[in-house]
Amino acid sequence: MKVFVTGGSGFIGGHLIEGLVRAGHEVSALARSPRSADVVRRYGAAPVSADLGTLNGEDLAGAEAAVHCAAYVEEWGTRAQFWEGNVEGTARVLDAARAAGVRRFVHVGTEAALFDGHDLIDIDETHPYPERQRFLYSETKAEAERRVLAANEPGGMTTVSIRPRLVWGPRDATVLPIVLRMAREGSFAWLDGGGARTSTTHVANLVHALLLALERGQGGRAYFVADDGTRTFRDFLTALARTQGVVLPGRSVPSAVALPLAALIEGAWRLIGVRRAPPMTRFAVAMMSHSVTVKTARARAELGYAPIIGVEEGLEQLSAGR
Repeated sequence: MKVFVTGGSGFIGGHLIEGLVRAGHEVSALARSPRSADVVRRYGAAPVSADLGTLNGEDLAGAEAAVHCAAYVEEWGTRAQFWEGNVEGTARVLDAARAAGVRRFVHVGTEAALFDGHDLIDIDETHPYPERQRFLYSETKAEAERRVLAANEPGGMTTVSIRPRLVWGPRDATVLPIVLRMAREGSFAWLDGGGARTSTTHVANLVHALLLALERGQGGRAYFVADDGTRTFRDFLTALARTQGVVLPGRSVPSAVALPLAALIEGAWRLIGVRRAPPMTRFAVAMMSHSVTVKTARARAELGYAPIIGVEEGLEQLSAGR
């Protein structure tokens, strides 16, 4: 199968390209710069010189399927940046895929689309989007997913969304690097002792689910995928940091203090027009201080999904530099 990938130079997209190539698929990948082209070529894809603003049907010529991994995943940004990167960007990829005659469109979603600052315990895909979104990332990823699922066309392009929770593994550019940086700077602290529980998704398990979704799954549906079991943030992040020889401190801050402080800092940042991310954001504090666990029964039943790597094995591989 010929598969077109967006976000191929990133953490998830890079692993996906490698997985597609191993599975015998022919892969092309969006590359908005010479550096991105070099990266996707190294992973095994043919680079397509364009970006989410210029992409058209000709760029996907011959593709039978598309996997949309690209997203604006920054902690901080303007509404325009989040909307353009997540909503308008997704809409353009959908339009280009439809124009190219792509038969299957797989979207990399997120449980964060449902997160409004409250615990989400053992939720499944029947859990509704919040009536009121509190975070730009959540709001725009929810709207992007709505558009993907609404674009499903019986007899035409089939669309599905795969929702991982807390993706981790080799080449992670977000979770582990941020934790390690904060530990080095002496700014790391647990929220409420790190007792909130979380589902996690090793990147190999996510890639496995995405490959399955190229051929299985009901159009117009979302699917949660995750590792087996749940863990507290303290247990998981402690083990994750230990793979790099770093011991996280025991210092803890109440979320009841951290949340209003983050709101105050964000307000000050916007008032004075600072572009770089503030040291604390409401979204990060809320995510780290609330339990978010998901059920994967639908993915197991309809995609044939089951984790191909366990958490302990994944941690051991990271410790060994793999």
